Amino acid sequence: MAGKFKAGETAYILESNRIVREVTIARASGGMYLIRFVDGGGIQVKEHRLYKTKEEAESNIPGFKPERTGRSPYDYDH
Repeated sequence: MAGKFKAGETAYILESNRIVREVTIARASGGMYLIRFVDGGGIQVKEHRLYKTKEEAESNIPGFKPERTGRSPYDYDH
């Protein structure tokens, strides 16, 4: 079974359910990934903790509300 990431690819991880960090995949084996942080260091994580894009990771932050891009006709200033 092929994983969704390969060595050398960039991915994103949520730290403490609130901080998105960019990482590089160093090794993949059996659903586990050795990741390297951009600023040094690394850890081994399961595949479900990794995201393909920064936006995907941000959308999984508990309580995260994306910025609205348009105005509703019901929006008005008091």
